[in-house]
Amino acid sequence: MLTTIETAYTDTRAGDLAWRLGKKPLPALAVLDLALDLGPSGSRRAPHRPAVIQVQMRLLGASHQVLLDAPGGGCSETVACLPGSRTPLPLGVAERVGDWEYEFAARVETLSRGSFAGRAQELLALVADHPHGLAGRFPGDPHAFTALLVQRAPDRPGEVHWRTWHAYPQEGRLVATRSRVTGLR
Repeated sequence: MLTTIETAYTDTRAGDLAWRLGKKPLPALAVLDLALDLGPSGSRRAPHRPAVIQVQMRLLGASHQVLLDAPGGGCSETVACLPGSRTPLPLGVAERVGDWEYEFAARVETLSRGSFAGRAQELLALVADHPHGLAGRFPGDPHAFTALLVQRAPDRPGEVHWRTWHAYPQEGRLVATRSRVTGLR
C-alpha cells in the first residue's frame, strides 16, 4: 500500500534516527494491520496451537513503528526521531524479548542523485504492490519516503521478519533496516 503523507518530515537527517525497543504506540499517519500464520506452509496445526501473530506497521511523521502481538507476548520496534534521544541508530542489536529472540540491523547508503532516484522508485514499487507492504511519500520531493515490508518465513515456523527504508533525498542517504523475531508460537 502506497500513501501520500500530508505532513512534512519531522526527521530531516538520517543521523537523527534512533532505535528503541518496547516503546508504546505513537501517533501514526498511516497504519497497516496484518495477521500472519505462524505454522509451516501447508501444515495442519494442532487445535491448541495459536494460528496467527498480529502485526501492525505504523508510519510516523518521524519514521516507523512495528508492533507485534502474539500469545505469550508482544514487541514494539520504533525507528524514529525521538525527542531527547541522542543515541545514534545502532548497526546491530540482538535481544531476548520474553520467550522470543529479536534481531535488528541498520545500514546507511549514500547515493548519487541519479542512483538515489532509481533506488527510491525500485523500493516504492516493491512495497506498494506487496500485500504486506506500507509506504508513505512525504511532500516536497517524490523520493522522500518511509517504507515497510513484513513477512513470515515460510520455511521457518515461528519467525517473522521485516525490512524498512527511510529516504533522505536532500542528503542522498537511504537508511535500510532489517529486523527478525524468532521463537513465536
